Amino acid sequence: MTRSALKLFALLLLLPFAAAPAFAQDWAKANLEKSSRHREWVTLKHDGRTLQAYVVYPEVKQKATVVVLIHEIFGLSDWAKEMSDELAGAGYIVVAPDLLSGMGPSGGGSSEFTSQEATIKAVSGLNPDTVTADLDAAADFGKKLPSANGKLAVAGFCWGGGKTFLFATHRKDLSGAFVFYGPPPADVTGITAPVYGFYAGSDARISSTIPDTVAAMKAAGKKYDPVVYDGAGHGFMRAGEDPSPSTTPANKKAREEGFARLTMLLKQIDQQTASMAMPQADRSMKQTKAAAPVECEHGDANKDKAIAAIM
Repeated sequence: MTRSALKLFALLLLLPFAAAPAFAQDWAKANLEKSSRHREWVTLKHDGRTLQAYVVYPEVKQKATVVVLIHEIFGLSDWAKEMSDELAGAGYIVVAPDLLSGMGPSGGGSSEFTSQEATIKAVSGLNPDTVTADLDAAADFGKKLPSANGKLAVAGFCWGGGKTFLFATHRKDLSGAFVFYGPPPADVTGITAPVYGFYAGSDARISSTIPDTVAAMKAAGKKYDPVVYDGAGHGFMRAGEDPSPSTTPANKKAREEGFARLTMLLKQIDQQTASMAMPQADRSMKQTKAAAPVECEHGDANKDKAIAAIM
């Protein structure tokens, strides 16, 4: 084989890797491919816009709460899809809109961007009103699913954490908003759902906003329950799952505790749904039984830690 032929052969071998995004999360993709849960892409349309959303269904016998998942500034990545699947594994219908739908170089979405910087620039430039309308479309779709129980929550990470907090000022039928290391909105008075914060101790850019947010939410009469995870860095829900050597013990611990707290709080929403669906006679009987000296734990084991971190 000639030298030229060898060079051509080597180039052909490298082409698939050149086409792959430099920031691909192969570990997340591998985890996702192991899942047996039903996953699908759906096309949502509103105001002349076409939006793609990734939907994952839980394997449960009862109707489930819907969670709209808002991706990081890195777009609807493999990790965002894997996180959606993991949350579905906990018993929830997850609708994760690709907010870069139609914004890709060839008119596609997040998967068309071949560099992290290009994705960040595109997400940063999204029209806030379009994002809100996209989230409304995703929420409306989820609530109308036959397997949905009528309850709606929103959870977002990084850039998506800020959009989660902002969406809570707009959407009045939310049962809970879960903000992962995202900034607060300028005006919190429109919020009707409880807001739960998940923050990194080594992320002053975001965690330094907590005291003022606590004051603003308190003044507005809103529920805001932030927890700060000591030693963790921004993006710990993703970084704490990454199996590479760069993963720190603090990020891993924060990731595990954060996911446990998220599912615990979502379970409380489910319990509220079950209570509302119970016939009046049964509810009265349950209330009578509750008068016995039995303690039910509704608190958050990390709450004292959060207060200490804020003060």
